[in-house]
Amino acid sequence: MTGIRYRYSIVVEGEDNKVKDECLICKAPLEYLEEDVQMECAVCHKKENSKTRCVNGHYVCSECHTKGMDSIIGVCLNEQSKNPIEIINKMMSMPFCHMHGPEHHVMVGASLLTAYYNAGGDVDLEQSLLEMYRRGKEVPGGACGFWGACGAAVSTGMYMSIITKATPLAAEAWGLSNLMTSKALGAVGSAWRL
Repeated sequence: MTGIRYRYSIVVEGEDNKVKDECLICKAPLEYLEEDVQMECAVCHKKENSKTRCVNGHYVCSECHTKGMDSIIGVCLNEQSKNPIEIINKMMSMPFCHMHGPEHHVMVGASLLTAYYNAGGDVDLEQSLLEMYRRGKEVPGGACGFWGACGAAVSTGMYMSIITKATPLAAEAWGLSNLMTSKALGAVGSAWRL
């Protein structure tokens, strides 16, 4: 069994690929499958392929899973803190935030952008948050396990890319964005040992 430290608690994931108390419908454990299976969202009834469902068969699509995530922008625009941890903790206490959800792919970068701006960083905060929201929503849920790159860590690189105006051809800005992501991925990858 592996203990994963997260938000002041330990989530226990066993050999059976199940995480306790995560289904948005029935609170049953989630299971992660090795291959995609067509599933129907229990909320909107959209059908799509996924590797994630609860042990009772409930599936919630990313769009329904993250309803309310757009409130991140309002929270950040009204935030005064220069501490990204304080900012993200406020977001984590909101109803749209779930422990194993793709909302973290936006929240991490948004908290960094907000703290940067509040500390005097030269950035149009509203436009930057909208860009962070668009980019972060493109990273699918489960990327941490299925791609080997946690979307929350990738979100730190998106933050760096936004503030440095990086493009695929920008040498220094491109490098800084990738270094930011690599440092975050290294920290996330080592966390399972805690």
